[in-house]
Amino acid sequence: MRYLKSVLWIFFIPFSTTAFADSLCHGSFVNPITDICWSCLFPISIGSIGVVSSDVPDTQNPSSPVCACGDPFPRVGISLGFWEPVALVDVTRHPFCMVNLGGMQIDLGSAFNTGDANTALSNDNNSFYYVHWYKFPLLFWLNILTDFLCVEEGNLDIAYLTELDPTWNDDELGFILNPEAILFANPIAETACAADSLAALTHLPIDTLFWCAGAQGSMYPLTGHIQEHVGGVQASTLLTERMAYKLHRDPPVLWDSVGENSPALCYEYPMPIMPKSRYRYQMVNPLPTVGRGGCHPFGATTAIWGAGHEYPVTGEDFGYAVYKKRNCCAA
Repeated sequence: MRYLKSVLWIFFIPFSTTAFADSLCHGSFVNPITDICWSCLFPISIGSIGVVSSDVPDTQNPSSPVCACGDPFPRVGISLGFWEPVALVDVTRHPFCMVNLGGMQIDLGSAFNTGDANTALSNDNNSFYYVHWYKFPLLFWLNILTDFLCVEEGNLDIAYLTELDPTWNDDELGFILNPEAILFANPIAETACAADSLAALTHLPIDTLFWCAGAQGSMYPLTGHIQEHVGGVQASTLLTERMAYKLHRDPPVLWDSVGENSPALCYEYPMPIMPKSRYRYQMVNPLPTVGRGGCHPFGATTAIWGAGHEYPVTGEDFGYAVYKKRNCCAA
């Protein structure tokens, strides 16, 4: 019921929308039951002991199954570890195209008419997409984990629209805000990303190589421009990872828990450098990838699963569900 109310709230926002049939924007509503890869929540652990196993690699968990916290109230609990769906992401060629909300396109008038993105490949294989980030606290809605301290709370909400971010389509302006990008624009830094790609393919990405997006390329620049466009699936996956990286930095929308013993389990913490190994993703538009092998670590190659997930007209805008590892002290 909470999910339905959240969708209806956004559907009737006080902006005019284009008709679905006449719009170049395409997508479908994400069914919280059939379109979500429920096996991606696993493994589940208590301390270092696996309760529910999974073929998908896991991050480090606390060694002790018992934890203690003093805030927001004194409690003794168990050290719980699981993967939580926390966000939906649109990656689209059309401004204000809400792919994961049924292909609805918001019309904010000429003041925000930025025009369709140019995703046609040039001689140097460049492309550009818009990205939208939604809060998607699915476990809270479905009351799957009853401990409110261990899950994201709230309603379906639009947390970030790149159409309203002047740095998203301007690499020079983005460089002013993120001047460290110049440190990674060299062959040595780029070559290191090959190791990150291999690590993401075989286990988990390397967090210390934070500027790398594995097989997808580089986290920099923090804009919507893709310098080495291989295909829509690869490009949209890169921008999904890049947006998560950006939201750890500016603004710090995404915080993270820590897989250590208490009291680190009692809170989520600001982490300006995204811990890549604690994220995984799943495509939900245009074709949901569910079941075994439906989700992938950040940086893992899309060549294994991406075939047939991009097709002309209705299959050129993309939607993803993002899962984040959660370690907490469940009372």
